[in-house]
Amino acid sequence: MEILPQIYSLIILSIVVGSIAWTVTQEEIFREPREFCKEKSESCKNLFQRKFFYVFTCEYCFSHWVTIAVLFLTNFKLLFNDWRGYVLAFFLLPWLANQWMSIYRRLRVGIKHENLKAEEVKERMEE
Repeated sequence: MEILPQIYSLIILSIVVGSIAWTVTQEEIFREPREFCKEKSESCKNLFQRKFFYVFTCEYCFSHWVTIAVLFLTNFKLLFNDWRGYVLAFFLLPWLANQWMSIYRRLRVGIKHENLKAEEVKERMEE
């Protein structure tokens, strides 16, 4: 595969990985299962169980598991058409997905900050 289609695929797949990881670990729709997993990750006696449940509370950790599923479903390889392509994709996809999630988090904080400032100005004008 030529490099440009690989870059396009890498960007698209990293957005998919980031979107799934963010939704499961941050959004309201998965709050109850995430809270259950958080509690289990802190209270289970077995180390394996604690780590298993922790994965569902950490977008970075979860993005690696999502990457495995995406690589399995898409057969995407990066630069090499053998196992090395999977290894490179396995490390680069979650890294790039986490960059997208960081940008998204920063944008959300900025939007919330602007909304609060606008609300404050509105309240002052009403006084």
